[in-house]
Amino acid sequence: MGVLIIGYLLISLLVVTVVLAVTAVYIEHKKLLSVADGAALAAADDYSIDVGAEGGRGGTTAPLPVLQGPGVEQSASGYLAATGADTRFEQLSIDPATGAPDGRTARVVLTAVVRPPIINGLLPEGIPIAAQADARAQLVR
Repeated sequence: MGVLIIGYLLISLLVVTVVLAVTAVYIEHKKLLSVADGAALAAADDYSIDVGAEGGRGGTTAPLPVLQGPGVEQSASGYLAATGADTRFEQLSIDPATGAPDGRTARVVLTAVVRPPIINGLLPEGIPIAAQADARAQLVR
């Protein structure tokens, strides 16, 4: 009987450890996603205006916002520095996939490392996570 109790206790502790680790990774991913959303919004607000686009009524030109890939990365980097996000995440970096794929959408991809509790000794390098957020620049009257 004692062996069964010890066995069930060990299985219970293992399950609790796994649930704690998965929850820690999930929460850190959601926090990173929130920071990526803010960085994408900041980058989408940093646009230039292209007045040569055709559209509107009667073939008139309508101004459109235009984003540049390096500008998106600079805006995201400035946002991260202003909010102090680099102190909240370990090995926080802006992924090379960050940019403006269509010239109007700011795409920000952030990567970081999570060190879950209890099993930190088993994973000395941590668990890498990534979050991607898109924000579209738009002119409204």
